[in-house]
Amino acid sequence: MNNITSQLILRTSLLLTLFVASSVMAQAVEPAAAAAVVEENPYGLAALWSQGDLVAKGTLLILVLMSMGSWYVIFTKFAEQAKLNKQAKAAQASFWSANTVAQGKDTLEEGSAFRFIAEKGLEGASKHTGLLGAVDFNEWVTMSIQRAIGNVQSRMQDGLAVLATVGSTAPFVGLFGTVWGIYHALVKIGMSGQASIDKVAGPVGEALIMTAIGLAVAVPAVLGYNFLVRRNKAVMEQVNAFGSDLHAVLLGSAKK
Repeated sequence: MNNITSQLILRTSLLLTLFVASSVMAQAVEPAAAAAVVEENPYGLAALWSQGDLVAKGTLLILVLMSMGSWYVIFTKFAEQAKLNKQAKAAQASFWSANTVAQGKDTLEEGSAFRFIAEKGLEGASKHTGLLGAVDFNEWVTMSIQRAIGNVQSRMQDGLAVLATVGSTAPFVGLFGTVWGIYHALVKIGMSGQASIDKVAGPVGEALIMTAIGLAVAVPAVLGYNFLVRRNKAVMEQVNAFGSDLHAVLLGSAKK
């Protein structure tokens, strides 16, 4: 009986010891895990900005400004193209059902590109007098309408040069930041006399981040440029078709 009691006491003490040990280990692991979660990346963007010199910060600011400018152009030009598409539908629905070109012009809203082309066509047809009367009427009206179409096309292409510039130069700006970061890594190696990871991790991380940011700025600019150029082409086809039809109507009206 005494042996059984002593064995039960021994087992109970062992279980209590294991329970206490596991509790202590759990309490020791939890702060370590929490510290690992809270620990910040010493080689991230925040470290790049806080530890970088004026050249690195200037390069990063240039890339940010280039990105903001490209996205602004993409959104504004997309809105302009959508507006011109809406004007084309309005012109198709109301302009050609009018009795005269002047009446059709009045059905279009103020500021419409199609109203602008109609006004220039009417102005060219009405001013075919004096010295301009020596010019062939067909050629004069054609030039008036083409000038108006060229003006619309020029406005639609505004800003696309910004996207082309950002798309072609942003990778090289990022590459400059990369070269600068590698230069800092080599300087730290030379000053410390040893190529340890802790000496070069920061500058090399800075170099890689600059490369990534340069690509992140350039890719949307290139894709946005191609997308907007394709939409411009489709919109200008409608504008040119309107100009051709207007030219034919003005010539037919003049012969009556």
